[in-house]
Amino acid sequence: MSHSPQPAQAGPVLHEAKHDGVAVLIMNRPDRLNALNNELTTALNDALGRIAADESVRVVVLTGAGRAFCAGGDLALIGKGRETGQTQSLEPLLRAGMQAVLKMRIMPQPVIAAVNGAAAGAGMNIALAADIRIAAEEATFGQNFAKVGLFPDFGGTYFLPQLVGPAKAAELFYSGDMIDAKTALQLGIVNRLVPGAQLEAEVRSLAQKIAQGPPLAIRAVKRNLFSSEKERLEKALEQEVQEQVRCYLSEDCQEGIRAFLEKRSPQFRGK
Repeated sequence: MSHSPQPAQAGPVLHEAKHDGVAVLIMNRPDRLNALNNELTTALNDALGRIAADESVRVVVLTGAGRAFCAGGDLALIGKGRETGQTQSLEPLLRAGMQAVLKMRIMPQPVIAAVNGAAAGAGMNIALAADIRIAAEEATFGQNFAKVGLFPDFGGTYFLPQLVGPAKAAELFYSGDMIDAKTALQLGIVNRLVPGAQLEAEVRSLAQKIAQGPPLAIRAVKRNLFSSEKERLEKALEQEVQEQVRCYLSEDCQEGIRAFLEKRSPQFRGK
């Protein structure tokens, strides 16, 4: 999660490009480690909806600008809302994120997450929603929610146990610790690792290979793998929103975010 004090990068918060059947989406708040605010989450959700209906797109690539994939929710903004009583500001972000990861999972096109750096909290869960994850050797992953008294969102409680099993998922959720890319590969969280300088070329090569394949067959495979889980995923996402809002309103969350921004250890009291 990001605690960088710099303002957001000028220009669109989400870059979109299409070439030879491949749509590339780049989360573009590099000065905030691509931390999620309402604008970026809404832009991602809207773009995925447009792309899903675009027959000319055969593959989607999602990555981040700068040195991070996505540092999760923008805690500076989330914390400000908590401190000023603007607590209703969190749910729209959660709802947009819920719809974005649902679209990634059930849209007809395969989605590749190119994890170029830190993927933390909701940022990790956006990557987990992709069909395939290719990570730079320098990438890191973490379910950091417990560090600030929050509940996992953006599908984390659904996707992560499927990949690593419930016991390992519990350890990652309860501890909130980051893991390196090698560990993520060993756990099956990512498909492969490549040196950071080669990530773009490696992902482009795979995306082009898929785009040149038979679209009817590939889309049918995706439907068979993921579309049948739509109702279960929707239920899990809705439960995450409810639990996240409840935790957000707690004193523990207020203390956790304040401690994070002040770079100190939180003192949780279970309230």
